Amino acid sequence: MVARLATVGDDGKPHIVPMVFALDGDTIYFAVDAKPKQSTNLKRLRNIAANPAVSVLVDHYEDDWTKLWWVRADGTAHVLTDAENARRATDLLVTKHAQYRTARPEGPVVAIHIDRISGWSFKDAGTET
Repeated sequence: MVARLATVGDDGKPHIVPMVFALDGDTIYFAVDAKPKQSTNLKRLRNIAANPAVSVLVDHYEDDWTKLWWVRADGTAHVLTDAENARRATDLLVTKHAQYRTARPEGPVVAIHIDRISGWSFKDAGTET
């Protein structure tokens, strides 16, 4: 699954990027991987350093709207500085995403502690939580 990560920098402007992730209990992990980027000084990381409050949105869309759903996790993010925790989180990502088995992420790993989960689905329409 692909999610969207929403951060806000010290300028107060929102920034949203797609991401792949691994979930372990009440923590979401993502890593800076080897896909081409202009720089490793990523805005999402600068934003997290300035304001660790983030949202992660996972959703499903089909033309058959009876199959629509979304889940949003609001939480607090930080870059893992402990090598053991970063390796464990990266192992979770590698297990979940086959692409990482041939190109293991070497960049910073971010942990997001989930503070609140909300969501909606067509079948439960009107009961957004």
